[in-house]
Amino acid sequence: MTAILQLSGFAAAIGGTQLLSDIYLEIAAGEIVALAGASGSGKSMTAMTPFGLSPAKASGSAKLDGEELVGLPEARLSKLRSEKIGFVFQQPLTALTPHRRVDQHLQEATSQAGGARLEKSALIAMLAQVGINDPEGKLRQYPHRLSGGERQRVVIACAIAHRPKLLIADEPTSALDASLRREIMDLLIGLCRDRGMAMLLVSHDLASVERDADRLLLLKDGQVVEHGEALHIAHKPSSEYGRALMAATPKLGEKLTPLSNVGQTLLDAKDLSVRFKKPGWRSGYLDAVKDVSLQLAKGETLAIVGGSGSGKSTLGRAIAGIGPLTSGEVRWRDEILPGRKGRTTEHRRLIQPVFQDPAASLDPRWMAASSIEEPLHRLRTDIAPEQHKEISHAMLSAVELSPDFANRRPDQLSGGQAQRVAIARALSSEPEMLLLDEATSALDPLVADSIIRLLLKLQAERGLSMLLITHDLALARRCAHRIAVMEVGEIVEMTDREQLFANPSAQATKRLIAASG
Repeated sequence: MTAILQLSGFAAAIGGTQLLSDIYLEIAAGEIVALAGASGSGKSMTAMTPFGLSPAKASGSAKLDGEELVGLPEARLSKLRSEKIGFVFQQPLTALTPHRRVDQHLQEATSQAGGARLEKSALIAMLAQVGINDPEGKLRQYPHRLSGGERQRVVIACAIAHRPKLLIADEPTSALDASLRREIMDLLIGLCRDRGMAMLLVSHDLASVERDADRLLLLKDGQVVEHGEALHIAHKPSSEYGRALMAATPKLGEKLTPLSNVGQTLLDAKDLSVRFKKPGWRSGYLDAVKDVSLQLAKGETLAIVGGSGSGKSTLGRAIAGIGPLTSGEVRWRDEILPGRKGRTTEHRRLIQPVFQDPAASLDPRWMAASSIEEPLHRLRTDIAPEQHKEISHAMLSAVELSPDFANRRPDQLSGGQAQRVAIARALSSEPEMLLLDEATSALDPLVADSIIRLLLKLQAERGLSMLLITHDLALARRCAHRIAVMEVGEIVEMTDREQLFANPSAQATKRLIAASG
């Protein structure tokens, strides 16, 4: 079968630094090939450079539908992109223009490929094809009014509007929960099979690639270290690198490892509710969290899992005092904690957050030492300023970074290093509990595994309690003592990790397990 995309001895460099070398790859019509590897391995660069979408200079050979791409002028590359390639990216909110409606995005996608302006019925059919409910009503919505899954479906509709021969999907589901990930990948796979469209899939989720791709290439430092049938590599990788990646990826069926012992109850949240006013003057209210109660003991990890929009992060922020709380009470060792505005510095010291994206949570102007020391100025006024440097160095050591990192800014850190600095910052005021809001979901398996191991080590050493908000059930099973499942603002099931997977009772839990398995 003729290859839609063919890379032969493909390489890429920036300023004399070789970033990719000797890449061989073929994708036939209707076939799905995945690129996997750790951060910085060259996955996205391999997917984007042949089409002029990276700053690297390409060499070797890259053919699209028989036409050589290396050395083509930008005008011709642009025409080929608009006619024969569709792109689906990781973050649909950044891929869509916020001030343009869905129908305008679709019209733009077809016009760029030289198509005529479509009638409303054709636009409705495009949205229906990608599984959007009420497609006519969604046409005039703006991206921020859509759910995460709906936004990604709109991106896919735009990507395939001109019936491309090749689809480039760069981490298309990593920002979605397990149920939505499965739905979106099933949609993409179905479109490829039905239309005979080739797909190059970039992913660091090795646990799902075996189901999603026909063949898999593992990249490390810009080179292919292993390639072959995706199912075979996922179960029996031949390279040490492949085995390390698979071992680091949490799986529902893996053997459970012991966790730290737990102590007495620290936090007791009762009947928590959070209500938001909907946009518009006659829109009413949205109950994001409804009468939720939970407890957390010293040294315990409680994972809160659920689909997008289930209320996980809203609940966590309400408990930590960094988000609104409409009603209910949060007790800490039998003392009622005030709401967000009434909490004292001592109250705020007790619970510290670690967020999903360290690049966004760390000030880009500050060196790591300044970021780590900043909570000391606000929350530990009992500590003399001349001690701050010593503490920041101790925190770097605690998160397994050398003192040299004290003078680095976020743009000089890898994703894993930046997240370690964010954890050091959270620990500097000596909290008793960490709120971990998708703290590893933006990281590749090797880095995420190292962060989780670090957190479990710190928990054992310091007796830390952790509230883990995640859409990754396998991760929750690996490191949480108990798991709470949320759906539409309510906890529908909460039990220990073994019981939850051995005998799930709620339909929402069963759906999440089925989507993750």
